[in-house]
Amino acid sequence: MTASMTTTSTVAASAVVDAAGDLIAQLEREPHGQVSASVYETGRLVADAPWLTGHGRRLAYLLRQQGVDGTWGAADGYALVPTASAVEALLAALVRADPAEPGGPTRADLAVAGRRGLVALARLLDAAPSMPDTPAADLIVPALAARIDAHLDRMHHANDPSVTGAPRALPRVDRRRLDAVGALLVTDRPVPDKLWHAYEVLGPAAAGRSEIGPVAGAVGASPAATAAWLTHRPSVEQSARAYLDDVVARHGGPVPCCTPITVFERSWTLATLTRVGLPVRPSARLVTELAAALGSPGAATGPGLPADADTTAATLYALARLGRPVDPASLDHYDLGSHFCTWQGEDGHSVTTNAHVLEALGWHARHTGDGAARYAARVAALAGWLSDRQQRDGHWADRWHASPYYATCCVVLALAGYAPPGTARDRLDRAVDWVLATQRADGGWGRWSSTAEETAYAVHILLGTSQRSRPEVPSAVRRALTHLPVDAIEHPPLWHDKDLYAPLLIVRAAVLAARRLALRSAEAPSDGVSAGDGPSRAGS
Repeated sequence: MTASMTTTSTVAASAVVDAAGDLIAQLEREPHGQVSASVYETGRLVADAPWLTGHGRRLAYLLRQQGVDGTWGAADGYALVPTASAVEALLAALVRADPAEPGGPTRADLAVAGRRGLVALARLLDAAPSMPDTPAADLIVPALAARIDAHLDRMHHANDPSVTGAPRALPRVDRRRLDAVGALLVTDRPVPDKLWHAYEVLGPAAAGRSEIGPVAGAVGASPAATAAWLTHRPSVEQSARAYLDDVVARHGGPVPCCTPITVFERSWTLATLTRVGLPVRPSARLVTELAAALGSPGAATGPGLPADADTTAATLYALARLGRPVDPASLDHYDLGSHFCTWQGEDGHSVTTNAHVLEALGWHARHTGDGAARYAARVAALAGWLSDRQQRDGHWADRWHASPYYATCCVVLALAGYAPPGTARDRLDRAVDWVLATQRADGGWGRWSSTAEETAYAVHILLGTSQRSRPEVPSAVRRALTHLPVDAIEHPPLWHDKDLYAPLLIVRAAVLAARRLALRSAEAPSDGVSAGDGPSRAGS
């Protein structure tokens, strides 16, 4: 390597370190977290909280986000929930005859978008799409469809020209789950805490439940849930109103699905950066706050949400790598024997949750005095369970992310770092084969098109395992570098909440960490940087 090449490489590596330092500063400076705006959630505020500051900006946002086909959201069924929310919100505004704000959309603008959205939504429902496994989708769609039908009935009877040419009603949708939840709400039986995140579609029966109320101002860590809860109160609850005012002020009108995400953002970001050896130095206060988030049942993503195994495991792993290990006994709450649930009563399972649990338990098995005796057998069994979930072509898929590159990255790094020696080699080979086979012509990776986020996960898979010596890997990584910017950029939403979202700092951390790996690989392909407990680990 020439002197000029060495200098260029050093400058590039230094830029990554500086950018990672800026990320850590943002974690401390903006503790609520940085999350992309949500069409679904913004639509719910338009419908349920027109009195909230920024109503006109939210309407304008909905109109800007509508696609050329009349829908909102991504392909493969992901448009159904945001389209239903946006259409219902626009019809609600038309029925109320909301006055136009200066510079904002007119009634005619809303009517045009609403009609296009109605036609598109009817088309989506007619196609009977298989809904992606996003939270509460089977409650949201029938609840909003009923509201839309009520708006249409009223508007058609009034001969409102806004719906001329629009369907008189939507195709029938499956209400069984929504009706079952409604029946549960009017009993004295306990209601799963996770339902409160979607309070806005639970109906008036939810107002009679005394166990639900704001936590740090938020109901279910959701602006929509909080606004709907306020509409059921005879007087304004000041902490909830303050929460909504703060969210709107921070996001400029449109709002995210879940906020704040303090623990989630900090744990994922710190785990990602420290795993590749980036010299991050969070303040003692931040680390202490992260540790304090771990109660006996673990940690929750946000206030008003139940603790879950995913956030708990990521927090445990991040703290361990920062030199502040905490006993992982809280994960016992989620141990089902064969694998770990994300929360008690979960329908289905999550491979990424179990990958994060494997990392947390694997670290303690390897680094604490009694860890091997307590966790080695559980680690081995969990590695086997994850291996068995691999798809035929070599990838993994999961319920918390639209892209298989995220799920595959989580599982590959966990197996490469903590599976018993030799037990996962074939699984890792197949994962690398799949990544190499799915690289796009432009050098990136992605479910729908190349993205920085998904390209980062692919690079982590290629360079976070023992497969880095394969001759195809260096050229694939070199082609990917242009998709791994050191500067902050916009990221398309790929993570599952009520609709898709992007946790911006978490994604940026993944991109920076992948760029770090790629640059080091270009310098010295056998430098030893790897997942798990390679020479680059921090705090061990």
